[in-house]
Amino acid sequence: MNLQDRVVLVTGGASGLGRATVEAFAERGARVAIFDLNAEAGAEVVAALGAERTLFEAVDVASATAVEAAVDRVVDRFGALHVLINCAGIGPAKKILDRDNNPMPLEDFTKIVGINLGGSFNVARCVAAAMAKNELENGERGVIVHTASVAAYEGQVGQCAYSASKGGVVGMTLPMARDLANLGIRVNTIAPGIMATPLLMAMPEKVRASLAASVPNPSRLGEPAEYGALAVHIAENGYINGETIRIDGAIRMQPR
Repeated sequence: MNLQDRVVLVTGGASGLGRATVEAFAERGARVAIFDLNAEAGAEVVAALGAERTLFEAVDVASATAVEAAVDRVVDRFGALHVLINCAGIGPAKKILDRDNNPMPLEDFTKIVGINLGGSFNVARCVAAAMAKNELENGERGVIVHTASVAAYEGQVGQCAYSASKGGVVGMTLPMARDLANLGIRVNTIAPGIMATPLLMAMPEKVRASLAASVPNPSRLGEPAEYGALAVHIAENGYINGETIRIDGAIRMQPR
């Protein structure tokens, strides 16, 4: 897909991997819509990239009605939707049993799964409906890219809910690609490893250095811009479909 003047929606696009992705698509000449709950950060991105080609919507990706209405507003503003990059998510760690052997509250589990997995599906279903109205060009109408994690494969202690949510994202990638194949809509997923997001960079330098040393090659944290570059490549490469691609420096996470 040629990204010049295409319309791209990035959830979680106000910071971290999402913001780097917004910037990467904007550099390719795309018009970009951002769904995020951080209105202040979203306004900063719009100011930096220009209000003519950028739109921010304060959206809870787990809300059916909020997403449906916001997707309609994006289409009203830009005329269409061609690419979705799902970056919104949360990842608090909590064991099934605490130190006193009290069980994790069920609502803690369902919240993480509801946002990471349910939210990804929620936005994808609405965007796919918009993409289905696009003209077929070079065999495709749109591209959807989800964000999973290496925790989908090697979840660590305290990551039952997070790993389940990201494993679900991986699991729905191929069937979603198959569901939408006849419409010319591709679906893929990126599974990042240890990335230099603002949250991680706020950790003590010693902790960051230890994490970087655990990555085989290159022995450093991944850059958000590297995630953004991969998302752009997936959108541009018309033969990548139904895949989950790890971007992790060959790391395989240990239990702790």
